[in-house]
Amino acid sequence: MSFKDKLNKDRLPQHIAIIMDGNGRWAKGIGKLRIFGHQNGVSAVREAMEGAVEIGVKYLTLYAFSSENWNRPKFEVQALMELLVNTLAKETKTFMANGIRLNTIGNITDLPKNCQDKLRDTMEVTKENTSCVLTLALSYGSRAELVEANKAIVRQVLEGKLDLDSINESTINDNLYTAGMPDPDLMIRTGGELRISNYLLYQMAYTELCFLEKMWPEFQREDLFEAIYEYQQRERRFGKTSEQL
Repeated sequence: MSFKDKLNKDRLPQHIAIIMDGNGRWAKGIGKLRIFGHQNGVSAVREAMEGAVEIGVKYLTLYAFSSENWNRPKFEVQALMELLVNTLAKETKTFMANGIRLNTIGNITDLPKNCQDKLRDTMEVTKENTSCVLTLALSYGSRAELVEANKAIVRQVLEGKLDLDSINESTINDNLYTAGMPDPDLMIRTGGELRISNYLLYQMAYTELCFLEKMWPEFQREDLFEAIYEYQQRERRFGKTSEQL
């Protein structure tokens, strides 16, 4: 029996965040260059997207390229940027067929112009889709996001648009890259590493974490369903006791 058939459709996570780790190690393990792993990781992205739409998950956020990834070898970074453009061109039909709207977070202006242009084009084409919002975290780092949010809030105070004493959690949420999105209910990381790597640090205050040993190119939608099933077995208390729930 598939884990999909075991899921409680009334307790699905609204927002799933994924750290797609292990592409390079998977490729190295079979004697290939790291970029081969990234290329094969595209099929796993499709599995995650279509699996999310299949069961009704409304938000899927993928950590595609961190701000620290710019420190990787120049050849790999360039190949990743080319892969991004080519993948968006090829997967637009998949987005439309599944009702997926593309979104991005991060310092997108750091990306090469052709990447920025393709992202904008794809977001424009898919903007009316309503089944699922697919957010790509590109040139993204959570600490940098928090710095920018603080700057925006201070700017509003200095301009007299915001009263200092009225600042609350909603103020911070409204100034993050993820404004308007619910916080992740579930975070999945492949590749066997047990950390969250500067990813959605503020947003994941109460997110359930799931770490998988398998590498990202090996990820299939059944893995998504299994992670959601595990999530549904947990008790989310948000600081309360079991008896209060």
